[in-house]
Amino acid sequence: MARARTSKGRFAAVIAIGSVIALVGSTAVAPAANAANHFFGDISDVAVPRAECGAGSRPERALQGQVTAEDRNSGRSRRGYDCNLTQVGNVRGAGGGIVSATYDHCSYTGSLFPGNNLVRQPGVQVVDVADPSAPKVVDSLTAPAMRGGTWETLKVNKKRKLLAATSVPLLWGGGYFAVYDISDCEHPRLLNHGAGTATPLPFTSHEGGWSPDGRTYWASGVFPGHLSAIDVSNPSSPRVIWQGLHSFLGHGFGISPDGNRMYLSNMAGVTVLDISSVQRRARFPQVRHLAAYLWPDGQLNQHSIPVTYDGRPHIITADEGGSGGVKVFDVTRVNKPKYAAQIKLEINLPENLDSNLRDSMGNSLFSSNPHYCAADRPDDPTTLACSWESSGIRVFDIRDLTKIREIAYFNPPAQKNSTIADLPNSGHVLSSIIGVPAIEFLSLGMSIVNGKAKLNDALGPRSGMVVGGDMSTDWCFSPPEFHGSQLWTTCSDGGFYALRLSPSVYTPPADQESVSG
Repeated sequence: MARARTSKGRFAAVIAIGSVIALVGSTAVAPAANAANHFFGDISDVAVPRAECGAGSRPERALQGQVTAEDRNSGRSRRGYDCNLTQVGNVRGAGGGIVSATYDHCSYTGSLFPGNNLVRQPGVQVVDVADPSAPKVVDSLTAPAMRGGTWETLKVNKKRKLLAATSVPLLWGGGYFAVYDISDCEHPRLLNHGAGTATPLPFTSHEGGWSPDGRTYWASGVFPGHLSAIDVSNPSSPRVIWQGLHSFLGHGFGISPDGNRMYLSNMAGVTVLDISSVQRRARFPQVRHLAAYLWPDGQLNQHSIPVTYDGRPHIITADEGGSGGVKVFDVTRVNKPKYAAQIKLEINLPENLDSNLRDSMGNSLFSSNPHYCAADRPDDPTTLACSWESSGIRVFDIRDLTKIREIAYFNPPAQKNSTIADLPNSGHVLSSIIGVPAIEFLSLGMSIVNGKAKLNDALGPRSGMVVGGDMSTDWCFSPPEFHGSQLWTTCSDGGFYALRLSPSVYTPPADQESVSG
């Protein structure tokens, strides 16, 4: 199925210095002798079957995943939409940042610079969810990395009970790094008071995450594709032990359970790296480029989740932009991958991208794409839950990759016309000076050229909303993490949500272990 061809102020000052140091010390990722690019030109363009909504649901009224221009303008979107997934509790706070994390009975709200510093409790908010019907903010984390904006770096390692993040003021940052002990999840304890907190470390970042054993925190940058490994064997004294340039652009990633392989997102696909020498702490570690997986739909791949089906390694990988949806690959043989499945909503199909633009005008940069997903267990997962930007939280039955279907969704009420004063920690509010969903233009243009979409059909009652968005839907970016029959997540405007899946569509497996990469 694949055609292979071989080819080869304070924060600002610290970030600038750290970036220069990091780049000067970098080494290029070495290609393996048999590394190849695998282009999947036959990706399907079919939506998964719609969820069958039970009694009491407030279902969508048009295409799957669509919030119509008419619903946005009439105020209907402020009531939200739900199907077999209902709200148990919510705390809006100052907004949900970009990516948040959960552990035990707590949730940690990602911070956004500079807005998170304008609230009474600056930094990363600690939410107590012991009573999911009444979640409450009980603490905040104020290390420089947490106040500098955590973007997509706030991650938990459950094995070692550690929470970490880097400072990303706007898309790209570095220098500050914080590690917290979350054994008492309501009262995290900062472990590294020196390196990464009092003094910066030489790395850059946009995204970050843990090796499964919790000994290494990896920080990935965007352009020029800078990747750093931070040794956290001793959390009180983190240190950078490897750096390299891997490709033109880097994003999120997933790491195999043994810690030896990284599936690193690039612009329109995944770069596979051998990180085993860093994992085993070789004296002079080298990271090898094993393969790259590329496809024509979707731009800005976001992250990957390594899972197994019948013992065979797979990755589930999401495209943040370009209506590429979620893809599944069998990576048993890393340099001979097999395309196994794709998850798209009707609003993501090429013939509907004109409607997508018509609806999304005035709601700023993002429209309806997956951002972060979580599977309910790493081996033979039964269910996948994804944040789907303006389409809310979407839940899929993935037990059989040939019969994937949607089983539930929750699209939270729009917090219409909120301001920075109301939600200083919402990226949606901060970007709403722009009304155009620019991240969709390339995929729409491709659909028009291919005769699938029509420019005239992209025009509608919101087409003039080029400047000044109205926040007619929320943006959901965080992984919806499984906690029994509940999903805990945050959305940019609505903040933290505890959601319950109907027992008619989901029974938690006994070995449930939420995993997002």
